[in-house]
Amino acid sequence: MKRVAKIFSAMAVLGLAIAGLAAPAAAEDIAITGSTTVLPIAQKAAEVFMKKNAAAKISVAGTGSGDGIKAIIDGTADIGNSSREMKAKEEDLAQSKGVKPKQFVVALDCIVPVVNPANPVKDLSLMQLKDIYNGKIKNWKEVGGEDKPVVVVSRDSSSGTFEVWNEHVLGKDRVRPDAQLQASNGAVAQAVAGNKYAIGYVGIGYLNPQVKALTVGGVEATPKTAKDKSYPIARGLNMYTNGEPKGMVKEFIEFVLGPEGQKIVKEEGFVPVN
Repeated sequence: MKRVAKIFSAMAVLGLAIAGLAAPAAAEDIAITGSTTVLPIAQKAAEVFMKKNAAAKISVAGTGSGDGIKAIIDGTADIGNSSREMKAKEEDLAQSKGVKPKQFVVALDCIVPVVNPANPVKDLSLMQLKDIYNGKIKNWKEVGGEDKPVVVVSRDSSSGTFEVWNEHVLGKDRVRPDAQLQASNGAVAQAVAGNKYAIGYVGIGYLNPQVKALTVGGVEATPKTAKDKSYPIARGLNMYTNGEPKGMVKEFIEFVLGPEGQKIVKEEGFVPVN
C-alpha cells in the first residue's frame, strides 16, 4: 500500500507540474496615447507585436502630442507618443511629480506644406509660408498662383505638429484668426483635398494623391533630406516612458526600434532611424 501511495503522490506532483507549464501567461496591458502623427506607426506595430506575443494586450489612441506627454506625467499611459520634444515646463512638472521621462526617437519625419493638386504653386520659401500663416499674404497671386484668396488650414494648439510648425515656420507668430483648425493630419489632408485654394501641412507619412506636396525653398521632403536635415521642417517622432521601460513595455519599444518595427515605420511612409 505504501508503494501504491507513493506512485499516486508522484503522479499528482507530475500533473501539477504539467498543468503549470500548460497555463497561459498572464496578459500584460500596455496603454499608448498621444500624437496622431505617430499613431499609424504605433497601431501597426502593436498589431504585429500582439500577434507575436499572445500575452500582450495593447490599446492605442491618437489624442495629440500634448496629451501623450501629459499621460506619462499623470501615469495614465505606459507610452506617450509625441511628434515634438518635451517642453521645459512639462519637464519641470514631471520632476515635481517624481516622473522621469525617457525619450525614444522611433522615426524621422518632415512636415510638408500641401495644396490642392489643381493649385499651380509648387514651391514656397519659409518666409512666404510664415506670411501666409500669419495673414500678411492673403492672395495666391502674391506667390505665383491664381488671383484667389488663400484658405489657411492649420493644426490645433495641442498638436506636436503645430508646435514644430509654429517654431520653424511662424517663429512663434500667431496664426491668422480665420485659419481652419483641424485635430489630425488626416483631417488637414482631407480639408485641402476638398478646397482648390486651401493650404495645410502634414507629416510625410500622410501624403497622398489627393494633395500636392510643396517643396520648401527648393528642397523636397524625402528620407534623405530628413536624415541630413537639409529639409528645413524635419523632426524626430518620439515615444516617451516613465523611466527605463520594463517588462512588455520594454519589449515593445525594442520591437519598434528593431528591424521589424523600422520596416513598419518605412511602410507607413516615415523615415526609419535604424
